[in-house]
Amino acid sequence: MTARPETVRVAGGQGFWGDWLEAPYRQVTGGPVDYLMMDYLAEVTMSILQKQKSRDAKRGYATDFVTQMERILPTVVARGIKVTANAGGVNPRACANAVADVARKLGFGGKLTIGIVTGDDLLGRLDGLLARGHDLKNLDTGRPLKDVRDRVLSANAYLGAAPVALALQRGAHVVITGRVTDTGLTLGPLMHAFGWASDAWDQIAAGTVAGHIIECGAQCSGGNCLRDWSTIPDMAHVGYPIVEARRDGTFDLVKHPGTGGRIDVASVTEQLVYEMGDPHDYITPDGVADFTTIQLKQVGKDRVQVSGIKGKPATDKLKVSIAYFYGYKAIGTLVYAWPDALAKARAADHILRQRLKDLGLNFEAIHTEFLGADATHGPIALQNVDVANIPEVQLRVGVRAREEAPVDRFTREIAPLILNGPPSVTGFAGGRPKPEEIVAYWPALIDKTMVQPTVELISA
Repeated sequence: MTARPETVRVAGGQGFWGDWLEAPYRQVTGGPVDYLMMDYLAEVTMSILQKQKSRDAKRGYATDFVTQMERILPTVVARGIKVTANAGGVNPRACANAVADVARKLGFGGKLTIGIVTGDDLLGRLDGLLARGHDLKNLDTGRPLKDVRDRVLSANAYLGAAPVALALQRGAHVVITGRVTDTGLTLGPLMHAFGWASDAWDQIAAGTVAGHIIECGAQCSGGNCLRDWSTIPDMAHVGYPIVEARRDGTFDLVKHPGTGGRIDVASVTEQLVYEMGDPHDYITPDGVADFTTIQLKQVGKDRVQVSGIKGKPATDKLKVSIAYFYGYKAIGTLVYAWPDALAKARAADHILRQRLKDLGLNFEAIHTEFLGADATHGPIALQNVDVANIPEVQLRVGVRAREEAPVDRFTREIAPLILNGPPSVTGFAGGRPKPEEIVAYWPALIDKTMVQPTVELISA
């Protein structure tokens, strides 16, 4: 039996679909790591991928991941680094096949085992679940899903770390999943490497916290950091975070030597409170972490020790992320220059709204922002400002409606203001806007017994 390691290094390589393309390569080449975790999915991403799959059965996953794997596979194979990623979206099997094709092209045929985690996609099961009494009520409003069932675009349960750990246990070098939690992509490798039991609640909570800290990429190593942001060094070459974990559940946050950014108690704390509800109960499919028990200590340059984490038993529910078609929107912008930039933008907004009213258009909402003046901080931003001398203001008007026709007509009322409204328009950003479909979010819960994760292995 192979001895368990004393420490395991899990590197965060992507925080979202569209994150820095250099990060995964830098993580696997910049120093020793055992695992590379790559997080691609957000709530709205699933509906986008589902649309892609409906048009082409071979799509529905984050294609960037395949490109990344082609670049890093030689290093990953040579150094024995394992990869976990939820890049499979709504089509993990197609994503895995694409990675297998890349591996064979690079000469790694027969050398790479890919684990596929499925079972999260509930779209084809919705009618059956509703018929069996699973109302999938909206967690925010309490409305039953049947109210919008005919407009649902995607429905995915959040799976946890267990199937990721199982795939690694069965010999997978790369694990590709659908909607697995961001934290599960880090916790899974730690459960596998250290042999943590699924009910070792303190360790499960520790691995969950570790995953939460690195799930947003460089956001914990200096990116998007409020405290002393201007002093953070060499952000052009920011180092993405690495969890250096120990069997007892304690771990350090580090980054590769010679990289930019900064890992300190402040940067880690900012990430810890990101997207957090009740700090006593950070709920995941694997367990509940008590964030109030977390102890942070600076133990070296760019090294923060995390300890003391306590956990609680997992709940009997899984969260379900549902996206549905809501209606249409459009956003138009015009830039007004000094003098009286804000006054001109306000006048243009008044003119536009009057014209829309005269046309009898029915909008669910009209929203106006004056970028450069008060869009971010509201009226308080203008308290000590010489309004007449603001150099430029961007008028940004958005509309929302259930039908496309009024939104389309709105898009045709923006451009005329260039010549028949206030003077000094200096930019018509992007030309005439186009109506866009609105995808709305519907969070719900479902009994765990109704979702069965499946692990499959394929060879390149």
